[in-house]
Amino acid sequence: MSPSPKSENSRTLAYYCERFSELNVSRDSKRGTAHYKPILLLCVIDLISQNIIQENKIFVSDELIETFNKYWNIIASEYKGGFHYPFFHLQSEGFWHLRLQPDFNGLQPKTMNKLKQAVEYASLDNELFELLQEESARKELIDTLISVWFSSSQKKVEDILQINQGLEDYTRKQYLEINKGELIDKKQKVYLEKSLVRNAFFRKAIVHIYEYKCAFCRLKVTRKIKQNIVDGAHIKTFAKFYDSSINNGIAFCKNHHWAFDIGWFGIDESYQIIVSEDLEEESPNAKLMKDFHGETILLPNLEIYYPSPEALNWHLNNVFRL
Repeated sequence: MSPSPKSENSRTLAYYCERFSELNVSRDSKRGTAHYKPILLLCVIDLISQNIIQENKIFVSDELIETFNKYWNIIASEYKGGFHYPFFHLQSEGFWHLRLQPDFNGLQPKTMNKLKQAVEYASLDNELFELLQEESARKELIDTLISVWFSSSQKKVEDILQINQGLEDYTRKQYLEINKGELIDKKQKVYLEKSLVRNAFFRKAIVHIYEYKCAFCRLKVTRKIKQNIVDGAHIKTFAKFYDSSINNGIAFCKNHHWAFDIGWFGIDESYQIIVSEDLEEESPNAKLMKDFHGETILLPNLEIYYPSPEALNWHLNNVFRL
């Protein structure tokens, strides 16, 4: 059931998270869910984060088509890809609006050329476009799309892992191009480091295999639309190694993610916690960090997903401060 109409003033981030979670999509008993609309929304947010889309006019551009095809091929839906389909039909969701060409004949465009002949550009609700100027809002809307449409009952964890690996393979290819000097555009390199969509799939894959629990303290807190308190953390920093493989990831709650990144604790090859000696703590309602020293972290059910000993050693030698 669609949510009841809301006034412009009530169209908050929570409202658009709800709308993104209730998209009207095609489903087939054999092929599953058609992800046209979620993927197109991911692409639009992606291009806004790169400042390629700078005003509330979304054209049928080469950049948008290329981004859509990239994500479509990596996510590998059973449906045949078709950019023209979601671009035209997203208007039924109420927040996506089309500026039609003056001579539009009223027929649904079934090819890319027909789409360009029918539509001048699309736009979003002004409230949504303004929200998407904020990185935190972009992240939450991306997480909503991925949590609802690419995980849980709609896709098994193996599918999420496959998507993450596809994005990892694509990223590694770009990384090699950077090292060969072929990718010299600074903007491209910054985007490679900060891709919100890639990071979101990495986080989703990691928290799945740790069952939404912190590997350090076992904390698990979730709420509606599959939100949770646990992060998918890189062991070796992504900005240096461009490595979003599963074995370079580990799940931590917000506090222990921050403490790990700053080097307040490390993990040895036996997966035992090593806590810095100089921490001064007060924690009347929870276990002190130093009391976890020597304990074994929570590990995934399958050994193939365990954190890489090489990555853990790198963190101990380069980040951890005893």
